[in-house]
Amino acid sequence: MAAVVVLVPVLVALALWAFAWPAARTAPHDLPLGVAGPATATAPLEQRLTQREGAFEVHRYADEAAARDAIEDRAVYGAVVVTEQGPKLLTASAASPAVAQLLQQAVAEQTAATGTEVPTVDVVAAPGTDPRGAALNAGVLPLALAGIATGAVVVLLGLRGTRAVATVAGATALAGAVAAAVTHSWLEAVTGDWWAVAGVFWLSALAVAAAVAGLGTLLGQRGVGLGAALVMLLGNPFSGAASAPEMLPEPVGTIGQWLPPGAGVSLLRSVSFFDGAAATGPALTLTCWAALGLGAVLLAGALWERTPDGSTPNDRTPALTG
Repeated sequence: MAAVVVLVPVLVALALWAFAWPAARTAPHDLPLGVAGPATATAPLEQRLTQREGAFEVHRYADEAAARDAIEDRAVYGAVVVTEQGPKLLTASAASPAVAQLLQQAVAEQTAATGTEVPTVDVVAAPGTDPRGAALNAGVLPLALAGIATGAVVVLLGLRGTRAVATVAGATALAGAVAAAVTHSWLEAVTGDWWAVAGVFWLSALAVAAAVAGLGTLLGQRGVGLGAALVMLLGNPFSGAASAPEMLPEPVGTIGQWLPPGAGVSLLRSVSFFDGAAATGPALTLTCWAALGLGAVLLAGALWERTPDGSTPNDRTPALTG
């Protein structure tokens, strides 16, 4: 009874810290932003942008074409181009509608003294059916829950070895297809090749399910709880799906990209809107989670098969599982 009384407030405090703290501290932190044009013309603008210490990571480009290429390659979220007619703002709402809006406000503040209205060009626009990215943001939690449920069921049913791996792969593949059917075919909230999008959803769910199943196989029910907590209490709020990793306080944004939900969102944006640009990093992150988790499941299955009495590794290591 005393343990419950103490544990519940601790869990509430942990959840509030994980969800509320990043949301309350949302602001640009070394947000990549381009400045294009002649050095003499861009120097004053660059100086004003860097006055907001730690807010923007300014990248210099020779002209508008180079800045557009950088945006399409996901090197920067936007760029201010200084032309003879005045400054122009390039954004990419597909990368983050919240950041695109932030850049418009920031540039407007910088040019307010001159009374100049800065035209905005959305280089890579978000779909008209989901201009604020709400559907993409909402899709993070169901995929995480699908992965957690799959991994937990595999552990609770006592599946091991290749049977466990096949179950995890098959269930998450179906989950990925359903997610693609809803977000791509029905809601049209994501674009790009349907099979590529379905593959991203599958890999995202697979990484979560494999991690939960691997920890559960090694540590029993404690491992399932640990994997679920890692994904729900850290991966979900640290993913940056509603804004961008650079909009979260450090090191939250970086940690979030190392976890499956954050890597999954980044990979989905790259594949869906940017023709695969900057997809290598998040794809490798998800692959590592999937490989390590499934590797643990196969290893535990091999050890179980070699045990003469049929006991599991958890049965023979009570100190680890309680």
